[in-house]
Amino acid sequence: MKQNHSKKINLMGLSRKELEDFFVSIEERPFRATQIIKWIHQRGVSDVSQMTDLSKVLRQKLEETCEVKVPEVLYEKSSKDGTKKWVIKVGEKDLVEMVLIPEKNRATLCVSSQVGCAVDCSFCATGKQGFSRNLDLDEIIGQVWVAANSFGLPREPNSRHITNVVMMGMGEPLLNFEPVVNAMDLMTDDHAYGLSKRKVTLSTSGIVPKIDDLSKVSDVALTISLHAPNDKLRNELVPINKKYPIQELLDSVKRYVDSCDDKRITTIEYILIDGINDEMAHAEELAELLRQLPCKINLIPFNAFEGSDYLKPSGNRVKRFQKYLQGEGYVTTIRSTRGDDIMAACGQLVGQVNDKTRRKERALKNQIKTKAI
Repeated sequence: MKQNHSKKINLMGLSRKELEDFFVSIEERPFRATQIIKWIHQRGVSDVSQMTDLSKVLRQKLEETCEVKVPEVLYEKSSKDGTKKWVIKVGEKDLVEMVLIPEKNRATLCVSSQVGCAVDCSFCATGKQGFSRNLDLDEIIGQVWVAANSFGLPREPNSRHITNVVMMGMGEPLLNFEPVVNAMDLMTDDHAYGLSKRKVTLSTSGIVPKIDDLSKVSDVALTISLHAPNDKLRNELVPINKKYPIQELLDSVKRYVDSCDDKRITTIEYILIDGINDEMAHAEELAELLRQLPCKINLIPFNAFEGSDYLKPSGNRVKRFQKYLQGEGYVTTIRSTRGDDIMAACGQLVGQVNDKTRRKERALKNQIKTKAI
């Protein structure tokens, strides 16, 4: 637990264990941690004075030494399809984005774990801006808090306006291991957001040692950003593959699945880029590669961003790729492109908000390039 005695302790940034240790340190019982978690994360309250099941003396003590500091929302925009994007300020000058995708009875929140990204996948706008820093726990779980509060206050204890959280926003989650794990623990805590471990998903480009580490402390859903069926192509698209080649990655996923106490189906993400990885030969190679792993495949048509020469394949090419994989026995879905008119689609998050950004959003429909078969 980080403590700077010149500043107040941010209760939003403490895990359950850190909260329990904090209360013991001020001669209070550890169960106070559960009370604080309920107020902050389950009810959405950030004012200690409103936490009425705490004694007046304890509330005064907390107000003197603590705060509940949440990320500052700088920009909020809704897409024509209902997708909502927030740009939030973290720290003194850094910005990150999060996206809420409503669909029928579900609402999926895409959460960022880093400012920028060091992995630098060639098809992702986030990686092209470089890496600034890791987010702290309060900056990660604060995104969930902001999104949950957007549905209105007071929050009911059993409300589930956000049904799914995916660590698929800006950054590589496994390169910010402890804060991400602590945030996911709060997401699944019955006294916080109460999400099922199947409803919290971590997406990774393939940091093999950290997948093994994750298996020791968590069993949330795991998604692999694969995007290529062989090492030569994946080295170009996902440079971390040079350090952790495909077979090493798949072996680590199998170890993770074996560590879970249920039959686990891993999701494989595959961004389809016109003329790069969308040929039928790629589909055949992918089908053969994945026979070793119980999985389903999520195809994602490439989403355009400024500075990229990649193109989105035609709908017919995407469906042909899907049909082949289905014929080979794989459950294969095509991710609907959501929020691309506000630069909120997969691979488009960059953590910027200014007039130029807004102009890009308005003009994006004309910028998206498609190419016929």
